[in-house]
Amino acid sequence: MDTSYLRTPHRTTDETEARLWAEDEQVYEILTRCETFEEGRQPLAAYLEEREWEYREGDLDLSGIEISKALEAIGVFKDLISPRNEDLAGFSTLRLLWRLAKYGAAQAHVGTGFIDEFAHLSRAINGWSGIGEGWAGPRLRELGLQTNEYIELEGRAAGRARSRYLDSIASAVQEQIGRFESGLEPAAVARQMANREKILAYFGGSARDWRNSKWQLAHILRGEAGVKALRALVPLSPEENESVELAVKHGIPWAVTLYYLSLFNFESADRLNDSQVRSQVIPPIDTVRQMIEHRTDREECFDFMGEHDTSPIDLVTRRYATIAIVKPVDTCPQICVYCQRNWEIRNPVLSDMIPSKPEIDAALDWLACHPFLMEVLVTGGDPFILSDEQLEYLLKRLAAMSHLTSIRLGTRMLVTMPMRITDRFAALIGRYIKPGRRNVSVVTHVQSSAEVTPELAAAVHRLRKHRISVYNQQVFTLHTSRRFQSVATRVALMQVGIDPYYTFYPKGKKEHSAYLVPIARILQERKEEARLLPGLFRTDEPVFNVPRLGKHHLRGSQDRELIGIKRSGRRVYLFHPWEKGIAPVKPWPYVDTAITHYLARMEQLGEDTKAYESIWYYY
Repeated sequence: MDTSYLRTPHRTTDETEARLWAEDEQVYEILTRCETFEEGRQPLAAYLEEREWEYREGDLDLSGIEISKALEAIGVFKDLISPRNEDLAGFSTLRLLWRLAKYGAAQAHVGTGFIDEFAHLSRAINGWSGIGEGWAGPRLRELGLQTNEYIELEGRAAGRARSRYLDSIASAVQEQIGRFESGLEPAAVARQMANREKILAYFGGSARDWRNSKWQLAHILRGEAGVKALRALVPLSPEENESVELAVKHGIPWAVTLYYLSLFNFESADRLNDSQVRSQVIPPIDTVRQMIEHRTDREECFDFMGEHDTSPIDLVTRRYATIAIVKPVDTCPQICVYCQRNWEIRNPVLSDMIPSKPEIDAALDWLACHPFLMEVLVTGGDPFILSDEQLEYLLKRLAAMSHLTSIRLGTRMLVTMPMRITDRFAALIGRYIKPGRRNVSVVTHVQSSAEVTPELAAAVHRLRKHRISVYNQQVFTLHTSRRFQSVATRVALMQVGIDPYYTFYPKGKKEHSAYLVPIARILQERKEEARLLPGLFRTDEPVFNVPRLGKHHLRGSQDRELIGIKRSGRRVYLFHPWEKGIAPVKPWPYVDTAITHYLARMEQLGEDTKAYESIWYYY
């Protein structure tokens, strides 16, 4: 059946609704002949069970993949109309669907996002999802390739047929990767060098100054002077202008290092080439307004992960049995818009945000008294903003704890100020590695291939020379979620020796709503994009952070349930905590970003949303 109406811009709710019921007329008939939604529950459940048995009998002329997806979709539909899940979600999805069928979208007060969800659910139930063909299917047909040709052959002929097919897939992947320029490419390097010269001219600096992290720290863009410099060096959109101005006026954390500024497009504010960079440091206006509204109570309002409730002592956070976090610094050289700890990070490079030695010692004493801990993550803020002496003291104390087999250092300075990583600094960290006894590693946040530059590559090389492993945690935001964008990032990471570690679903904080993506998108990326890379390129695990409890592995579909769909089309999930099967802990509900809303944003960013069509079928 035709799906173009689902992608038509500016379609009306009435048009979408009419096509929904055309997808599955029986659902419409069942619901419209019932006087109440409760009357429709059992007939609808019976219809779904009947459809399920049709597939299980095996007489339908559909691919095995479409049948599998149909059975999954039937299970999702049954879950959505179950009384148990209505109680958990706090509302009835079935009631909304019944009102839609009986009275229309206007009286039911449901939007196109809700209708789209059920249109695609109906398509999947009827075997029309298109998952069986895959995103590369049309391309293969155009090339005249039979994907299963090699199955009918043997020996060398089969191997060559398979290789021809795989070449076509790999070619498509390379085309997609080519959409996202790496900071290592000659054109990108030349632009960055030109930008650097403009920055140095503005601040009266030299090439030697640029390589000096102390000079970089002294010239961070912040406050009114920072806004003035930003406007003088980089074209800004009206919203960007207003956003940074409001942030400075109301004391909302905002800062950009000069090195990171050199990654901007200095010719245009259209964000066509640098949205993933600008979006890191120039907050959306709604984010600024949210933070202004809660500037006096942000510790309570923005502590999404419940760190107040998982901190047994000042500077320590513990959510897991064998690892704890220590935060010896509460400031950074650059403020990330999506920061988890925006509730406590005030501004860049504040000396009063580095705890006193007695405070740090108290936290370290606590860690020393907990012999079941195997690893400590040193984070913040950014611990690499500490002096060499301060960091060495910290490492020396941790290394004296015989129960610790791993020390992990979390920093973004490889991305924001790579000149901090000198040979002397890397040697300092590497001294605390004891083969067979203790490892020390660095974890950073590279968000896009544009951030992988020769300077970053050199910093990573210095660390690796001293046996220090380097890992990456990407935050999967709107601006880094384009098709194959994370694939391009992983390729660039491997070029410089950084191992992918986690892909984080961004914290579901209300002030970060402009950055959130549907959970379905990160699942789609993992299955349809990351899977095409070599195994060592895709070692990262997609995770979702549950407040107070910690990381939830999104590939573990058995550990979450889709329990409702709100009027706007936002899915409601119930997450089972990592302690499931270990200890009794209550599940946690989460209201996701609507897929319709996400696709509209992608369209605004110039993406062809047809390429994302299968997102609806990841639950």
